[in-house]
Amino acid sequence: MGQQRRVALAALYALLCSCLTIELSQAQQQPSLEIYPMQSVQRKPVGKPLILTCRPTVPDQALVTDLQWKDNTNNTILPKPSNYYPLYDSKGNRKNVTGRNQPPMYTETLPGESLALMISSLSSEMGGQYYCTASYANTELLQTSVTIKTYVAITWTNAPENQFPILGDDYVVKCEVKADPNPTIDWLRNGDPIRTDAKHVVQTHGLLIRNVSEEDDGIYTCRAAVIETGELLERTIRVEVYIRPVITMLPSTLEAVEGKPFAANCTAIGKPVPEISWIKDSAQLNVANADRFKVNALTGLLTVSNVVQEDYDTYTCIAKNAAGVVDQRTKLNVLVRPTVYELYNITGVTGKEVSIACRARGRPAPAISFRRWGTEQQYTPGVQLDDERITLTQYFNEERGESSGTLRIARSQRTDDGLYQCIATNKGDTAFKTGHIAVEFPPDFSHMKELPPVFSWDQRKANLSCLAMGIPNATIEWRWNGRIIKDLYDTNLKIEGTGPRSDLIVHPVTRQYFSAYKCIATNIHGSAEHDMQLKEARIPESVSAAVPRQVTATTIVFDIRGPPTELGLPILAYSVQFKEELNPDWSTALNRTWSPDSPYIVEGLRPQTRYSFRFAAKNQVGLSNWGVNQQQSTQRRSAPEEPKPLHSPVQNDKEEPVVVSPYSDHFELRWGVPADNGEPIDHYQIKYCPGVKMAGTWHELENECNSVEVRETTSYQMTELSGNTYYRIELKAHNTIGYSSPAAIIMKTTRGIDVIQVADRQVLSSAAIVGIAIGGVLVLLFIVDLLCCMTVHMGVMATMCRKAKRSPSEIDDEAKLGSGQLVKEPPPSPLPLPPPVKLGGSPVTSPLDEKEPLRTPTGSIKQNSTIEFDGRFVHSRSGEIIGKNSAV
Repeated sequence: MGQQRRVALAALYALLCSCLTIELSQAQQQPSLEIYPMQSVQRKPVGKPLILTCRPTVPDQALVTDLQWKDNTNNTILPKPSNYYPLYDSKGNRKNVTGRNQPPMYTETLPGESLALMISSLSSEMGGQYYCTASYANTELLQTSVTIKTYVAITWTNAPENQFPILGDDYVVKCEVKADPNPTIDWLRNGDPIRTDAKHVVQTHGLLIRNVSEEDDGIYTCRAAVIETGELLERTIRVEVYIRPVITMLPSTLEAVEGKPFAANCTAIGKPVPEISWIKDSAQLNVANADRFKVNALTGLLTVSNVVQEDYDTYTCIAKNAAGVVDQRTKLNVLVRPTVYELYNITGVTGKEVSIACRARGRPAPAISFRRWGTEQQYTPGVQLDDERITLTQYFNEERGESSGTLRIARSQRTDDGLYQCIATNKGDTAFKTGHIAVEFPPDFSHMKELPPVFSWDQRKANLSCLAMGIPNATIEWRWNGRIIKDLYDTNLKIEGTGPRSDLIVHPVTRQYFSAYKCIATNIHGSAEHDMQLKEARIPESVSAAVPRQVTATTIVFDIRGPPTELGLPILAYSVQFKEELNPDWSTALNRTWSPDSPYIVEGLRPQTRYSFRFAAKNQVGLSNWGVNQQQSTQRRSAPEEPKPLHSPVQNDKEEPVVVSPYSDHFELRWGVPADNGEPIDHYQIKYCPGVKMAGTWHELENECNSVEVRETTSYQMTELSGNTYYRIELKAHNTIGYSSPAAIIMKTTRGIDVIQVADRQVLSSAAIVGIAIGGVLVLLFIVDLLCCMTVHMGVMATMCRKAKRSPSEIDDEAKLGSGQLVKEPPPSPLPLPPPVKLGGSPVTSPLDEKEPLRTPTGSIKQNSTIEFDGRFVHSRSGEIIGKNSAV
């Protein structure tokens, strides 16, 4: 009986649990709508965008239909129209769209069967209750709502962030605010509250500051608060006090020299820095807009490029800034400088006398001299001490205010060709004018003697360029095997230009064209010949050897011995192909190419893998055959290689090398990145200890050792060191496998400024005393020679200064001034030839004087290509490698 009762109770308990489970499941799956954000009241400022998302929470999303939003007037909000244009572009700028293309609100379906209510800009009228409704299984109506409350946020209507009161005035720092409900306003200066007092008055639209002083500069904070909404907003205003301008320096009268540049200063102070202008009173003209005048508005510097008599007048200097205007007058009195009115370009012949004459006028009659372009040393009247071939004669006519000077060069040489500057000087000023002496000479090919041959291959056309140096320009004739090429009418030989540069374009269709060609240059003073060789270029021979020098888990460094090369046909690059030894297919091999001056490193290898390598060399013709086939295995993954400190130690006698720090209290340790052996380096460990070396053994002061770990850098600044102390530094690299072997250096700091070392007194030997005496005599002679050079332009140093050497670029520039003849530009040549020399022209008179001495231009700088290697990678900085001599 008891058994039956227990069975009945168990069945009843199971039935109750089943019913409860069904009810809980139905309660969990009760359909509903949720609005996100989930707050029932959304309080938002007017003018801001808003998105509300309605999401059904139902057992089956497919049964939800007619999901929609209704506005605060219970009207259905429509989806975004198909021709709607966004209010903002991709940069956040508001577009100019109006009408039906800009609905104030719309709905948009989002992923997850959610419906979003989009409001692009809230207005006060949009406040109220919004409903989201839907139908579930066509039998149940779902609905939920949210209330939107709007308010007008604090807005600054007239509160500039930078305001500028004027010293001594009363000023209102403007801060006008709009908000709904109305805000309360208070002020702070540099973080401290401001109360109404004799200096400050808090007004409705700003802060009044009485009798502004420079101490009123500062950062002011206008703070607006709306108690009802809890909104607090601050406006930081920088107040900078301006000061009216004051002219501090302007002489009452000024003097200038006719025909000479002139400058005068009008200095003014104020805040901000005043803008200064100059006015010519008689014409009420702002001279900054006049010819020959220039005004620096910031410094007040007035410059006149060339004073004339009409510049005599009274001038007003006006200083103006944002705080006010001030002016002051001055009178400009205008005094005649020398002018060079005749200087002719001259042409002479080597071995004969050449002279250049210069005439000038001025009062007093100017003294005339010459100097060579590129030197500061002037020729002195009479025979020159450093070159007896050169004589300067002068003539003065004080009554007419004229003078002349003639520079004569006996037995002229090619080096005498160039620019010469006439210098006319009197008490008023100095005038300059430049003329050219052209020294004619027969053709010369000495600059082409060391040029390499020209190469061609695969019937490519080759350019043989011949440039003859000579004045006048030489005419050029080409010969081949003793015959004149232009008379052969060979279509494979084409001549471009007849002088002073001529290019022979050879199309080597057969091997007979690989031969020697003769270039013959002729002018009125003689002729010269030059032989040029055209050779057939071939690909390089195979690489002689490639020996692994350093092998790690991921890299191998090779030493490559290249094949022999010909002059003018260098090796441009080395290439390697490599693959795993078990892979028989070379077509799948990887390639690496190096420039000849870079480390030959193969990177990206797999640890504990055997590779096959083969090498080739490349020149302008192409790649050589693959050779030096060899196999090499990489090492297993392991700790990094030992890092290499980048310091140059000093080798002391019977001592190990020591790195000397230039500082007494700090030292920068630098090192190169070592090979990581298959695992990346994550940090470096640096340990440095002071110590001493006794009896050949290093003893460290362990209690003063320092140990640090550095990451992502290859340098470390060791600070707080002791002066005149030895330190032993250990550097180790670390990866996930472990530490490398340590790299150790001994470093010594310099003595501190508080250390005074007393040297042992030594007695000078007689030899030392004699040496000191001789040195003193030499120094005395040098000082005397320097004084002679500076005062009378005589002596050893003066002679050395007058002997100026000219570069080829200077020769070419000088030649350009002596000729009006244009030379046709020839086709490009592969040879590094100097520019052609141009003929000197007939004598001409330069229409204008130079305003300043002639300056020597700085030559162009040739930049060499470089290869940088940081221990792991090679970085090329030179671009594509191009051969110097090749076929066109």
